[in-house]
Amino acid sequence: MTAAAEQLKIAQPALGVQIRHLETELGVDLLVRHSRGVTATQAGALLCERARKIIAEVEATERELKSLGASKTDHVVLGVPPSLMLLLGPDLLIDARADMPGVHLSLVEERSVVLLDALDRGQINIAFCWNVADRPDLERVALLEEDLLLVTAACDGGGSGPVSLAEALTHDLVIAGERGVIRNIVQSEARRLSLTMRLAYEVHSIGSMKALIARGGGATIMPFSLAPREIAAGDLLARRIDRPAITRTLYLVRPAKRAPFSHEDEITRFCEGVASRLLTACGPYARALR
Repeated sequence: MTAAAEQLKIAQPALGVQIRHLETELGVDLLVRHSRGVTATQAGALLCERARKIIAEVEATERELKSLGASKTDHVVLGVPPSLMLLLGPDLLIDARADMPGVHLSLVEERSVVLLDALDRGQINIAFCWNVADRPDLERVALLEEDLLLVTAACDGGGSGPVSLAEALTHDLVIAGERGVIRNIVQSEARRLSLTMRLAYEVHSIGSMKALIARGGGATIMPFSLAPREIAAGDLLARRIDRPAITRTLYLVRPAKRAPFSHEDEITRFCEGVASRLLTACGPYARALR
């Protein structure tokens, strides 16, 4: 009894009281008490054998349930815009595997308007999108704001200082189609200020747009994140637009009514980390909104 009490970390008298209460409840003696200690009765030996089996089953069940919870993998389809891939590239998948071992991540790279359509159709689970309008069926979180710049060929000779939107719009512009986020921003500001946008080429491919501009085929208004390498290498010249400044906003978007993932917290932290790395990569051309 002394050894049992020490193992259970309770006082010996308390252990004796509990055993007597159990004997009273069962209506049978479990122990024979004598001067050398105690000996289990037939009933006590049977209870001990069954109790060990029950405890073993409970422990095995607990291990199996924990194993099932730990091994469950979330399959997440994440939508990302081209600018995010240009800056972070394959690091996204590498970081996801390290940061979220319980998540299988698939990436879909598309323009924001296409990603929102895919989100509505249930083809993707979460998306980083630019300039998302408030909708009751969407959960959106504003992450960062990025400046739009006048981007020209390096040999343009227009200087490197800031320009007004009115001056930027005097260039022959190479810009995306009417559903493009940037084109809508530029057109809205131009209308507000009674300015005219000179559209030279309508180009949907970012790569083709930058190649055309580098050859002197016009200019464009775009964020730094769409041409980081070309601007850093000096192939393209980027100038701030500051009268007025025009920006776009990055949101993390999910359906408002959805079942949570098993690894919901890890997925949220990963997405916040992506936004933080994007902010760092954009340098002085972006600001955090959280």
